[in-house]
Amino acid sequence: MTTEHTEETAEFVLPQSRQANERLHATIPGGAHTYAKGDDQYPENLAPVISHGRGAHVWDVDGNRYIEYGSGLRSVSLGHAHPRVIEAVRRELGRGSNFVRPSIVEVEAAERFLATVPTAEMVKFAKNGSDVTTAAVRLARAVTGRPRVAVCADHPFFSVDDWFIGTTPMSAGIPAATTELTVAFPYGDLAATEELLTRYEGEVACLILEPASHTEPPPGYLEGLRELADRHGCVLVFDEMITGFRWSEAGAQGMYGVVPDLSTFGKALGNGFAVSALAGRRDLMERGGLRHSHERVFLLSTTHGAETHSLAAAMAVQATYVEEGITARLHALGERLAAGVRDAAAGMGVGDHIVVRGRASNLVFGTLDENRQPSQQYRTLFLRRLLAGGVLAPSFVVSSALSDADIDHTVDVVAQACAVYRKALDAGDPAPWLGGRPVKPVFRRLA
Repeated sequence: MTTEHTEETAEFVLPQSRQANERLHATIPGGAHTYAKGDDQYPENLAPVISHGRGAHVWDVDGNRYIEYGSGLRSVSLGHAHPRVIEAVRRELGRGSNFVRPSIVEVEAAERFLATVPTAEMVKFAKNGSDVTTAAVRLARAVTGRPRVAVCADHPFFSVDDWFIGTTPMSAGIPAATTELTVAFPYGDLAATEELLTRYEGEVACLILEPASHTEPPPGYLEGLRELADRHGCVLVFDEMITGFRWSEAGAQGMYGVVPDLSTFGKALGNGFAVSALAGRRDLMERGGLRHSHERVFLLSTTHGAETHSLAAAMAVQATYVEEGITARLHALGERLAAGVRDAAAGMGVGDHIVVRGRASNLVFGTLDENRQPSQQYRTLFLRRLLAGGVLAPSFVVSSALSDADIDHTVDVVAQACAVYRKALDAGDPAPWLGGRPVKPVFRRLA
């Protein structure tokens, strides 16, 4: 730490970050460009504004250094300013970034992606996940001639576009007629999904879901979805924004051996650079192209979708993953962290209240109250103690840049936080340890 953190959270303050947050709110709605990065997601007046990052560490504008988890909302899986990625980007920046015709980098990036994800036959790049998930939905509707989209109800986010956001508590501005075309199915329940498809027989264009999340798919589940989609004539779409690279280089589809019709990738693909991908079957993808006799589909057409430096970053990321065994390292680091956190929580008597969930490469934590129910108040307490100890962790999602020493320090800080957590549980009220209002969920109707 470049600024010494004191033992008592109440003495840990971030005056420069607080001032910077005021400037952010004065000029940017919500004070951030992603709601999950908003200062309402952090304890009051303890939302650090970042100056820079390197590897698994970031520094705030107050001069504090943190071990960072969930970097860039899971996008920076190799660590900040990764040398191989930065060098690839630098090479392309000097050659120009955007032209009136495709760059040779576009075909090189496409060939590299399809070699990494061999279950796909064609790919098109964009800048963010919403672009490609919405393109998948549009394509599915076009090829099936059906209006409805079936989304997995147990997965929190698919797109900023109306077809999904209309189903959330933040549905202001979205016509009911749009929202009514999106229906939901539960993860892991084939019978309920079949009932949905039967109820809307001939109306559902696609099933879209994350193939795995905080829980592994039940045996036979993904295979069953594949069969249901085939039998009911709808398109199966895997959202691999998170599972891509973190589960395997070829995503969850490469790990579980179930091939979707379409899949979407992002986050880890660019190690923080803006790039996403829609991939899938040639006969479907080509409907957005020029070599077919069907009605044309406006699949993806973005001015910045093929910026050369972002595609160069993606190629460097894929090469690094494959050549350096990054996925295996993410799992090993996550297993070490999960074991340490669980031991620390159990040792302080809060093992039933601070729980670590998910695949080792994609860990999240839950904060439970006296009745073992999810609690935003106890999450606030926990986050305050982590921040005071130099750990910035909205989740426990690891990057490959973490060292064993980083993990050990994190576990030590978690143990200290668990001691305070125990005091709050014994008191039956965490309020004295919050320092202000509790953190809030992203999706809520009122600000």
